[in-house]
Amino acid sequence: VQFVESGGGLVQPGGSLTLSCATSGFTFTSVDMAWYHQDPATKARWPVAIVDRFGMTKFIDGDVKGRFAISRDNDKKTVTLQMNNLQPEDTAIYFCNAQVGTQIAFDSWGQGTQVTVSS
Repeated sequence: VQFVESGGGLVQPGGSLTLSCATSGFTFTSVDMAWYHQDPATKARWPVAIVDRFGMTKFIDGDVKGRFAISRDNDKKTVTLQMNNLQPEDTAIYFCNAQVGTQIAFDSWGQGTQVTVSS
């Protein structure tokens, strides 16, 4: 199982980024997919957005609702997080993984992609 996240960077408040996650090693169409936010201080990860295997958004964290959108391409086995109107509190490393129910599907993680929002 492999996840390769990309698209992060340094952006000013109010800016936008598009994160992408390429996946391999599992049946992509059988699982929900999620983007996770890693707290810079505690290293804890929690889901920011979840998309079901049909492409419907299943969950968006209240702090990013209206600003972030998750989507997936089942043919390319990728999942995307569109991040708009970024704020300094969005600064974090972002990871993707699969979900089964409320559980993270796999123990393996990618390297993540760093998003820094600063003026």
